[in-house]
Amino acid sequence: MLTISMPHQPTAPAPAGDLKNLEGLRRVVEDQIGPRAKGTIYQNIDGAFEVLAVIRDPQQARELLKRRCAQWAVIVRDVLRADGEPFPVGSVWTDSDHLVLREAGADGGAK
Repeated sequence: MLTISMPHQPTAPAPAGDLKNLEGLRRVVEDQIGPRAKGTIYQNIDGAFEVLAVIRDPQQARELLKRRCAQWAVIVRDVLRADGEPFPVGSVWTDSDHLVLREAGADGGAK
C-alpha cells in the first residue's frame, strides 16, 4: 500500500469575491429553508410537520440526508401521526407548503 503525505498548507483569508459568493449561498439556503424554524408547524400534501431543528452545517446535513450536495436539513415530526418519529428532510420550501403555526420568538437562528 502506498501512502502519500502532503504538507498542510495554512488557509489563506477568503478573497472579497468569495465572501460575496458565501453571502449569496447563505441567501439561497435561507430561501430554500423558508419560514421553517424550530417550533413552527407547516403543512403540505405529505402531511403536517413540526420543525424540531434546522441544520445549517453542510457536513451534518449531508450525513443526515445521505446526499453529497446537501447544504442544510430540517428535522421534522409528522404531527398527524400518533407514532410520528423525527426524520430529516431536505425539500425546498415551495408555494405548496403552508405555515400553520409559528412559535413566538421563532426566528430561524439566522439574520
